[in-house]
Amino acid sequence: MQKNHKRVKAVIAYDGTQYFGFQKQSSTSKTISSDIEKALHTLQIHTSIVGSGRTDAGVHASGQVIHFDLPYYWDDLQKLTLNLNRKLTHIRFKHIVFVDDDFHARFWAKKRLYRYVFKTRKPSIFEQNYISYYPNTFNTQALHNALHCFEGEHDFDFFRKTGTQTHTSVRTIYQAKYIQRYNYHYIYFLANGFLRAQVRMMTYAAMLHANNKLEIQEIKEQLACREKYTTHLASEEGLYLAKVFY
Repeated sequence: MQKNHKRVKAVIAYDGTQYFGFQKQSSTSKTISSDIEKALHTLQIHTSIVGSGRTDAGVHASGQVIHFDLPYYWDDLQKLTLNLNRKLTHIRFKHIVFVDDDFHARFWAKKRLYRYVFKTRKPSIFEQNYISYYPNTFNTQALHNALHCFEGEHDFDFFRKTGTQTHTSVRTIYQAKYIQRYNYHYIYFLANGFLRAQVRMMTYAAMLHANNKLEIQEIKEQLACREKYTTHLASEEGLYLAKVFY
């Protein structure tokens, strides 16, 4: 008996400036998921998409992964990629492949990599939606030290936005590092998963320490869920979901 659908995995990139986040919302249709599903519907593909994780309003992606089901008669994935990219302006399908029917973009993901990009010189008008701005000089060694605190398994309950229910706030960060290339500064977080706004909150705390405005011990106490010293978020325009590992 022939199956009536085939599951595919797609890697996509998007400009989050145009959207109120990845996940569909009842209050607006301007989300990544909504636009992709609208494009699919115009191709007579009536399906929901599932992402590896949600990104907030204004946050970008260069390697988000989604899955969805195709009608059995769709077998030309190159043609599908071409058609979708013609219909979408701020979202780009990088590639689409067939996967097992039980593949799940979120639950099968092993690691996720986020990249935060900023400059200490004001970004140009062409960069301002994609690169964050920290006007002060900062201590690079202090930034390394702060980021190192986050590595390992921790309860990140004090490093997340409230409002999203999860069965646990424990996450493992495999690597948190800072590098500089020319006038661009990069912070990377590689973990098994992230809580809502966790990356932006950790980035802000690390930059506070790098600017001598937050003690390393205070970061450790907040990480131990003893006391909250900062709940501010780094600005969204510099954040990218860079890659998802399976």
